[in-house]
Amino acid sequence: MSRKTSYICPVDRLDNDIKYVPGVGEARAKLLDRELGIRTLGDMLRHYPFRYIDRTRIYRIAEITDAAGLAYVQLRARVMGVAYAGEGRRRRFTVSVQDATGTAELVWFQGIKWIEKRIEKGREYLIFGRPGFYRGMLSMAHPELETVEQALSRKPESGMQGIYPSTEKLSNQLGTKGMYQIVCKLWPLVRDGIEDPLAESFRARYGLLPLREAYYNIHFPQSQELLRQAQYRLKFDELLGVQLNIQARRTARLTRQDGFLFPKVGEAFNTFYREQLPFPLTGAQKRVIREIRQDTVTGFQMNRLLQGDVGSGKTLVALMSMLLAVDNGFQACMMAPTEILARQHLATIRRMLGPMAVRVAILTGASKTAERREALEGIASGEVQLLIGTHALIEDRVQFANLGLVVIDEQHRFGVEQRARLWTKNARPPHILVMTATPIPRTLAMTLYGDLDVSVIDELPPGRHPIRTFHYTDAARLKLFGFMRQQIRQGRQVYVVYPLIKESEAMDYKDLTDGYEAISRDFPLPEYVTAICHGKMKPADKEESMRQFKEGEAQILVATSVIEVGVDVPNATVMVIESAERFGLSQLHQLRGRVGRGAEQSYCILMSGEKLSREARARLDAMCETNDGFRLAELDLKLRGAGDINGTQQSGMAFDLKIANPTADVQILTLTREAAGELLADDPQLSRPEHRGLEVLRRRYAGRDEIDFSRIS
Repeated sequence: MSRKTSYICPVDRLDNDIKYVPGVGEARAKLLDRELGIRTLGDMLRHYPFRYIDRTRIYRIAEITDAAGLAYVQLRARVMGVAYAGEGRRRRFTVSVQDATGTAELVWFQGIKWIEKRIEKGREYLIFGRPGFYRGMLSMAHPELETVEQALSRKPESGMQGIYPSTEKLSNQLGTKGMYQIVCKLWPLVRDGIEDPLAESFRARYGLLPLREAYYNIHFPQSQELLRQAQYRLKFDELLGVQLNIQARRTARLTRQDGFLFPKVGEAFNTFYREQLPFPLTGAQKRVIREIRQDTVTGFQMNRLLQGDVGSGKTLVALMSMLLAVDNGFQACMMAPTEILARQHLATIRRMLGPMAVRVAILTGASKTAERREALEGIASGEVQLLIGTHALIEDRVQFANLGLVVIDEQHRFGVEQRARLWTKNARPPHILVMTATPIPRTLAMTLYGDLDVSVIDELPPGRHPIRTFHYTDAARLKLFGFMRQQIRQGRQVYVVYPLIKESEAMDYKDLTDGYEAISRDFPLPEYVTAICHGKMKPADKEESMRQFKEGEAQILVATSVIEVGVDVPNATVMVIESAERFGLSQLHQLRGRVGRGAEQSYCILMSGEKLSREARARLDAMCETNDGFRLAELDLKLRGAGDINGTQQSGMAFDLKIANPTADVQILTLTREAAGELLADDPQLSRPEHRGLEVLRRRYAGRDEIDFSRIS
């Protein structure tokens, strides 16, 4: 006689396998792992709902209309009849239900045998699902059903049922309610094993719920206010864990004293400053150079973020910093995200250096054999002092004689691991200068990049005119073309930027192909030459278009946002952005920065359709009102929450955030930064008994430990 054994899950261990939760089992556990990375009870506990449905509300059928826009509904109705329709794969099972106000149809395409055994004609059910309409009748596909008797006998944990992030495969297996039911069965197993990492006095200071209450109310909200408090507490924990890591790494970096020393301001720097400086430095540029100079004489490794609007003179500051490295016997390199931008930097730096005896080389993925050999041999021997390149710089065969400074341009275009590989090019880590033209509000930058020192260039070089920005709709296109002709007659050039390469049926926006043909008709040869440039062109064709425009052979460049970075044509004075409502504020500001690089007045024309959302209109109005990238960045955060500062929810950080968003939750982030600083100042290793939970929290958000990311931003 065989005996059935059951597994009793220890209540104090959140790292037990999820398969032991009743109703999960081996197969579902593998599916949860594969689809969502949920392996343990703790993983499931930290898989939070993204939305809630009020399960206390029961709708009447007549109340559910297409115009109501309801995502999910619950109704109470009696089964009036069942039927089958279709054959083979198209076979479906339909159930007609009715209440006092009307009739609805329920339909199943899968699991028909299972559901028909549970449907009893004449019986009343509680029905829950997503409403749809077919031939004017309310229809619900694959709804959840339970008899009214079952529903009344069951005591729910909460009137609000969480809707959990899922995948198509999981939804087919578990349904809307399946994840919720797993959490219901999980809770008794874990509730007594939840230890709070934060002391009661600490929680009281920051107004935080106990962790057990927070977990309970995130999954089973007892009120809207308790749900808000639960979300706040869980966000606070995540961001505190992140900040404990960032600030611990910063502290460690500043105690190592293994940074290269650049004590000398020598011939290269002084000759450039006296003889080659293209224009007087602004006060902001002088301040940033002093900050970099100070970093390189302390003995600590520099890790500095340099922010500055397009055209503010970041490249000049980077070059002077690299000359400091050269004066002290070191090499320097600059990594750019694209071939176009790398070659732009090479041309700019060679032009600025003029006849100076500083050897500069370039290395990109498209470098010809001779160019590649010159770069590789020159940096290995030490003869090449400055190397400009793309991600090709991180290849294993790129070996420097003595790399002392790395400049990374447009930092958000690179993965963190890519940037990290650059500082392994020397036995000791080189100084790091990260540059971005994407404005980030200073308080957010200091908090989000807590391990970096932040410098800001907030002045334009002398002689630059603020760009004048206007918003036109399609009705003003003839006026726009007239203005373009006027500028071209004065010897100027024009960019026309589109958001799409080919027409999208789903979105009614101007596309580049049609736009190029239309402009070629209105600006015909031989009087006008129009070039085209987009990301799907062959590199050689793209370079030829760019060359034509740079050298003035083409008066108009029609492009996608591929020209957002990397093109410096001082003679271009007009930037036309088609379907401007499609772009975020940050991208609009970057595109605008392609003009205004010469001494002439420049213009940015934002073209859009007549119908605009409130947010789109606010973005375009803001662009017309200010050229200040930092003001625009603040507005972008307000309008869009997360914005597109780094392009991912984790904002470029190697941390697993489930509920917090560093850019949307700036206030919480600022508080946790202060709290982490105080905790680490008092107990740097978090080794005291009362901080044991904080050390566990820190380790959970330690990110990828194989690389010390604090050294490379």
